[in-house]
Formats: sequence, structure tokens, C-alpha cells
Amino acid sequence: MTPGKRLFDVGLALLLLVPLSVLMLLVAGLLLAFEGRPVFYVSERMRAPGQPFRLIKFRTMLCQDDDFGVTGAHKNWRITPFGHFLRRTRIDELPQLFNILRGDISFVGPRPTIGEYVDRYPAAYGQVLKSRPGVTGLATLIYHRHEDRILGRCKSAEETERAYARRCLPTKLKIDLIYQRNQTLALDLWIIWRTVLIILYKDERPRRRGRK
Repeated sequence: MTPGKRLFDVGLALLLLVPLSVLMLLVAGLLLAFEGRPVFYVSERMRAPGQPFRLIKFRTMLCQDDDFGVTGAHKNWRITPFGHFLRRTRIDELPQLFNILRGDISFVGPRPTIGEYVDRYPAAYGQVLKSRPGVTGLATLIYHRHEDRILGRCKSAEETERAYARRCLPTKLKIDLIYQRNQTLALDLWIIWRTVLIILYKDERPRRRGRK
């Protein structure tokens, strides 16, 4: 990560924490009052090969001891009603502002992955993770909805794992490498802006005015 990108991340994270800290306290209070502990979901992800960190989100699912792997339709029953709202608005990801301040992730980059995939595809991730993982990224914009549709048809953990490894991951890695080769501050700002529009309008397609 360049010093300029790191400075941008820290400055924007501190700026956002001022208004969003009240919202985060409210969400934490609601989760604690109506769903109990834990308030946060903490998962080990990889910042770089051999460099794990603990990614923080608001908990959106019922706890299960043997939970593993990516989320497919087989886990939908565990997502709470409040969790659906947090995921749809991406409020569940606000605690990642603290991950940004710690230097674990950036605002824009490849989505943080688990160590299993880094170990399984060392050459690909050795290159992709030269970019700091991000809260959002080019692959998130381009492929997230398609990935959700693929995994949403998977009825078991095994089926989800096969679909993710064979159909989703290769495409996401290719897009992450495209981002890495073309990364600029202007591109990062565009990705952040497009992410905000998707959250607000629930639609990845650019809005056009109808003819009069």
C-alpha cells in the first residue's frame, strides 16, 4: 500500500467515525438487547500470505459452533430479520472502520479471504494480496450479485464450497488482478461512489432518465 493510499484510508475512516459512531452504538445496543451476545462476528482473514488478522463485523446470523466456509442458501435460515437489514444496507460492515485504522484492510481492494483459499491457491493470492484487502472492490461491484445468485442455489455446505471454488473464485481473482494493474486514487473513488449508489438504490445498473 502506498503512503498516499494509507493516508486517504486513515483520513476517511476518522471522518466517517464521527457521524457513524452513533449509528454503531445504536446497532450494538439493539443487537445486545434483542439478540444477545456476541454483538460482533470476528473471523480470521488474510492480509497477505502468512499474515492473518481478525475481521470485525456486526453479527447477522444465529451462532453455530461448527460454522465454516462461505455463505450459501444452506445458511439462510440462520440470518436473523435484523441481520437481513444489516446485510442489505451493509451496516454490518461498519466495524471494519477499525480494521482500516489498524492497517488490516483498505477501503478499496480485494475482499478479505480465509487462509484455506490462500493456501489452496498460493500463486494467485501471492499476487492478489500485494494489494491490501478492502471493504469494497472492483470484484465486489462487478461480480457480487452474480456470486449471490450462484451460492443462493446451493443447498449444502459441500455444494456451496464446490460452486464457490470452481465458479466464483477464479473470476473474482481475475478481476482483482485487473484492479491491481490499474489501481489509482481516481479508480478507488469511483468504486467507493458506485458502492454507495448500489447501497442506496439496491441496483447495480446505472440509472437512466426516461424519455418524456
